[in-house]
Amino acid sequence: MVKTYSKYEQTDAFGVVATATSNIVWSSEGVTQPGSSRAAGAGRAYAASNEEVLCWDVKKGELLSRWRDASCTEEVTAICQSGVDPDVFAVGYADGSIRIWDSRTATVIISFNGHKSAITILAFDNSGVRLASGARDTDIVIWDLVSEVGLFKLRGHKGQITGLHFLRPGKVGEGDEANPTDMDMATDQAFLLSTSKDALIKIWDVNTQHCIETHVAQSSGECWAMGVSPDGSGCITAGNDGELKVWSIDLVGLRSAGSSIAEGNEQRYLREKGILYRSGKDRTLGITFYAKSDFIAVHGSEKAIEIWRIRTEGEVQKSLTRKRKRRREKTKNDASEDIQEEVADERVNIADADIAEVIVPYVTLRTGGKVRSVSWMRVKGSKKLQLLVGTSNNLIDVYEIPQKGRSKSEDAPDYTRTLSVELSGHRNDIRALALSSDDRMLASASSGGLKIWNIRTQNCLRTLECGYALCCAFLPGDKIVVVGTKEGDIELYDIAASSLLDKIPAHEGAVWTMQVHPDGKSVVTGSADKSAKFWKFEIVEEEIPGTRRTTPRLKLVQSRVLKVNDDVLSVQFSPDSRLLAVATLDNTVKVFFVDSLKLFLNLYGHKLPVLNMSISSDSKLIATCSADKNVRIWGLDFGDCHKALFGHEDSIMQISFIPHPVEAEEKHIFFSASKDKMIKSWDGDKFEQIQKFKGHHGEIWAMTVSRTGDFVVSASHDKSIRIWSRSDEPIFLEEERERELEELYEHTLAANLEDDSNLTGESAEAVAASKQTISTLTAGERIAEALELGLADLELVREWNSQKKTNPKLAPPQRNPLFLALGNIPAERHVLNTLSKIPFAQLHDALLVLPFASLNPLFTFIALWVQRRWNVTLTCRVLFFMLKTHQKQIVASRELKKGLEDMRGLLRETLGGTKDLIGFNVAAVRFVAERVDERGIVRLEDVEAAEGKREGKKRAFVDVA
Repeated sequence: MVKTYSKYEQTDAFGVVATATSNIVWSSEGVTQPGSSRAAGAGRAYAASNEEVLCWDVKKGELLSRWRDASCTEEVTAICQSGVDPDVFAVGYADGSIRIWDSRTATVIISFNGHKSAITILAFDNSGVRLASGARDTDIVIWDLVSEVGLFKLRGHKGQITGLHFLRPGKVGEGDEANPTDMDMATDQAFLLSTSKDALIKIWDVNTQHCIETHVAQSSGECWAMGVSPDGSGCITAGNDGELKVWSIDLVGLRSAGSSIAEGNEQRYLREKGILYRSGKDRTLGITFYAKSDFIAVHGSEKAIEIWRIRTEGEVQKSLTRKRKRRREKTKNDASEDIQEEVADERVNIADADIAEVIVPYVTLRTGGKVRSVSWMRVKGSKKLQLLVGTSNNLIDVYEIPQKGRSKSEDAPDYTRTLSVELSGHRNDIRALALSSDDRMLASASSGGLKIWNIRTQNCLRTLECGYALCCAFLPGDKIVVVGTKEGDIELYDIAASSLLDKIPAHEGAVWTMQVHPDGKSVVTGSADKSAKFWKFEIVEEEIPGTRRTTPRLKLVQSRVLKVNDDVLSVQFSPDSRLLAVATLDNTVKVFFVDSLKLFLNLYGHKLPVLNMSISSDSKLIATCSADKNVRIWGLDFGDCHKALFGHEDSIMQISFIPHPVEAEEKHIFFSASKDKMIKSWDGDKFEQIQKFKGHHGEIWAMTVSRTGDFVVSASHDKSIRIWSRSDEPIFLEEERERELEELYEHTLAANLEDDSNLTGESAEAVAASKQTISTLTAGERIAEALELGLADLELVREWNSQKKTNPKLAPPQRNPLFLALGNIPAERHVLNTLSKIPFAQLHDALLVLPFASLNPLFTFIALWVQRRWNVTLTCRVLFFMLKTHQKQIVASRELKKGLEDMRGLLRETLGGTKDLIGFNVAAVRFVAERVDERGIVRLEDVEAAEGKREGKKRAFVDVA
């Protein structure tokens, strides 16, 4: 009989507000009250939470929606909102994939896969139809959201892409006479500005797919960030040592760039304006312009955001005049008359102003954690500047800054932290977890914070301040949590009252471990001061100050001390209360009798300190885990080592048997959690690994198993707490091993598929944006299989039809069972269905898998589809792609020529009809629009949009030259 085990699957992940892997995006969606234009809230914040995107209500601190694709386990690394449709978001992941999400339904619209490594930046163009993505693999890919394909890949940078921005060419000045043909040509023009860690800034012509200008962006090493002004007339690039370089962009010149490329004239569209220096000398990670006003937020990797202000022309003029006056006064005392004459002739010219006169520091915000991302907020009715800040300590803050011009004599304006999303997670890594006796509550403790969670709803019930917690436990009754700290204190917290009951200076060193005695009357603590102390629970009647009344209060009274030779790292009672195991820093485990504290066993074998232990519910086995990456299973009768298992790729932090298993078979099943981001389940009798739990993105520090083993809770450096619940699905060890081998094979195959380096080592500046993956490979195989079956069936049916003419009573042929199972569909319909099930984004890569030999059968089916006018869009897409890919072979093949000639006439006729239909529909929509305008039906949104357009034109950025 083959033994089966229960399978565990991740059911919940919580405790994360925002992870530091990605930027944060603010959206004003849904902040107005119905029937009013007044702001009802502070908008929404879209932040990464490991593999998910969380949407937070900034004012209430509530989680509104959670975006998670079940097929993706990689971290979110970039988020970008479309400027045209605020409901559309592009999200980049660590595996190089991009998903387009609809925020209303929290579903994926399109999936793209074209990069080899993590996406670092995303940018939509002005029409919202094209998306540019940059990644660590140094490539830039332009994606078409309408046809759902990658258009091309731009190569030129030699480092990670750090900035992308689409430029809209400026209009020709009013004085210039522009041809209408030029105007039409310019509307289709698109340019892309990019920066990279290779310290270069480039302008790409998207239409001609090549780089038209390159500059060295930073003199001090890598270029880490780029910010472009709202009107696109200038940008700032940033590098190390707090250096900011300001550039002006010639948008009007870019307009004519497309026509002047062939002429060979070297025209520059980017001009360096000067260098500014931040007060912080750390690496600059972000530059964000405020769309409504002349403010710039700049932040590095430290706990500060610097706000800069762009002065008005009047202010710059005043500043220059003041400086000229000073110079005049200075030279009055000079003997040289020539200098006096020079100064007198000097005119105040704004074009000559130094950039430091135009862009000046405004205020520096000090934040609670290291800044990861900044997003400006534009709440209606608010006159203050509002800034949404995502920090590396699992926090989202909102800061308010008064908006006014500031001269040098004035003090920096006062800023305030107005809103914060913080209750849903810890500021620091969770070091300890504990479950209540009924498995309903979870206590999680970190440096400075203790939180109590409801396991079923994942709501945070209580948040308490504590010391640097290293271990914690619920006391019997589940009303009090005891915490051991790094300072050597034991802290008692009342959950109901949210208060600190007592703080006992228990040890002289860190309290590394604690466990409540199975009888629930005492607790033992182990410390770095080389001792384990036993504490009894006593109820003491305490007087209430100022009265004669007394109140009962729980006290921990020290009863015994066990001294050992080294630091105590872990203590564990056996469930039968007979033995106490103590793990020390000298790599050994000592087992003592609880009643007499006499030494019973010494367990030698680990090469590095034992970090955690667990004793099985029948008190027969003890499992120990160590920093030497091994798990050892020992018998508690004689202290013999049953088995040493190489468990993980890094130090194993936690190990645990099921405390009270329901079935006898589960008595010796245990779980181990490690710094290699993995949890594993093991059979302690067969010494075999049962299952791997993949999900965490950081080192796992803490783990706890529920009373009957129904679920496992783990906490990691990625700030998340995850619940792994037992499912009804059984696990067979042989099948699990086979699945792991398949995963390993697929991983190596995927790495080998994408090896597109040229034999010469050189590659073109623009290449196809394709990436072969396992899914595209299997999709290609499905097409090839459908073609093979379809062609055979097509021949069979044709023969039957020809024979039927002579013999009308001929029985139908014996077709392939697959066609019969699909409802007796014709072969051509089956092939079309197979193609239509492949996502558009993967279709081209899947078609590349097909060999040239399968082109003839494919064209046979395409001819049938064209004839019957089935799915014209897909048919044309497949046909044109195959023609472009195999052009040279098709031209040389006589066999294919006749079929293509016949197809061309039919296709022209079909496309002509489709074009007429679309044209008719467009004309009808225009006609309806004209009738609506004539009747004067105006909606509130139209009025607001018109008012927005009537607002004064913004002054161009640093366009004083």
